[in-house]
Amino acid sequence: MVERLSTLDASFFYLDEPGAPMHVGGVLVLEAPPGGLDALSSLIEARLSLVPRYRQRVAAVPGHLADPVWVDDPEFDIAYHVRRSGLPRPGTETQLLDLVSRLTSRPLDPRRPLWEAYLVEGLSGGRVAVVTKTHPALVDGLGAVDISQVLLDVSPDAPAPEPAPWHPRPLPSGMELVRGALEEYRRRPSSLVGAARAAVTDARTTATRLGGLAGGLLRTATSAILPAPHSPLNAPVGRQRRVAVACADLDDLKRVRKAHGGTVNDVLLTVVTGALREWLLSRGEPVVGGTSVRALVPVSEQDDEGAPGSRVTSHLVDLPVGEPNPRVRLARLTYAMRGITQHGRSVGADSLIALSGFAPSTLHALGARAARGLSRRLFNLVITNVPGPQVPLYAAGGRMLEVFPVVPLARGQGLSIGMTSFDGRVFFGLNADRDSVGDVDVLADLIEQQVAELVETSA
Repeated sequence: MVERLSTLDASFFYLDEPGAPMHVGGVLVLEAPPGGLDALSSLIEARLSLVPRYRQRVAAVPGHLADPVWVDDPEFDIAYHVRRSGLPRPGTETQLLDLVSRLTSRPLDPRRPLWEAYLVEGLSGGRVAVVTKTHPALVDGLGAVDISQVLLDVSPDAPAPEPAPWHPRPLPSGMELVRGALEEYRRRPSSLVGAARAAVTDARTTATRLGGLAGGLLRTATSAILPAPHSPLNAPVGRQRRVAVACADLDDLKRVRKAHGGTVNDVLLTVVTGALREWLLSRGEPVVGGTSVRALVPVSEQDDEGAPGSRVTSHLVDLPVGEPNPRVRLARLTYAMRGITQHGRSVGADSLIALSGFAPSTLHALGARAARGLSRRLFNLVITNVPGPQVPLYAAGGRMLEVFPVVPLARGQGLSIGMTSFDGRVFFGLNADRDSVGDVDVLADLIEQQVAELVETSA
């Protein structure tokens, strides 16, 4: 029996377009495994049985009588999805990010399973990288598993499993798909025949299907009444991207939190706010006391039955970029986020890690899903923060050194920022439109400068 995409997932699939690809990316930098890239490639192939969706593609129902379905891809070719690339030795971070930018710019092939992984060798210090691209339609909840999740082990000596045999189920015929749609409609008349057409019109019509999304917006109704402030972050988005990264020590951020209050997430938002302030000033943009930038900040919350992390809600947060004092910025953001977390029953970092293990792509994808369901007029950028485990992780025996998220851009928005903490550090991934925010590397440098400035205030 085939599994049907939800109306929301169908809308994401149909709205994916060359100028605004939806895939969530990740960059994992590793020590070279003992077996090199061959070991990584074999590990991915062996563990595909843990992510069965990664061998399935989307099939449309004739006449769009219902939402499309997931079907096994009889022509699945692991060599298409897992590709190799190399940098001229010794490869630099700049060269790696140029490659990531080009890969991020290219949409996934909708006729194949909606993911790709690139194994990159040639980095300085004998390191390698794994660059992943995953469509949010694959991630329909926190129970979903991402390819990077099954790659990583807590021990360098974890045995490599043997590939499990896989035999694709026969493709359903067009008549079978139509018959299944009509039978489903007979059993559930509320599932309107035109569901797929409705999904194509606008993802906003189905945005409330993200559990708690409407509630999250009601809790920020004061911000939602008015459009987002004018910002150079909002502009027509082209086909090309630029990716930049930044890093911070988690202990430094905890030191700031201890000195001034709030949470580590509040400190991170303060860092981003200060960096945006300096970036706007560097561009000659007017920044006065009341200037703000509105961010869509997805937060993992409990459902009505108290299950931790079972839904992701979206909150609109006005970042006070007009405030010159970093300590005052932190106090204002702490106050704003406290209201969200107290009323919204947000899940703490420890609970989220225990629930999901290391699943940054999964959780960043849920944030991207929430952003795509809202009008771009309500916010200037998306900021996601996913806590990860504070212990070493390994892939095929190679220790993971860094992990950077690449969150897709919403239409009409030139920047998204993803943050992931892991093994004592926080990694920032900035994805930007090459035309409107081509100087995103400046913003990445300013993030690290803002961390240092906040640490000085807590001495």
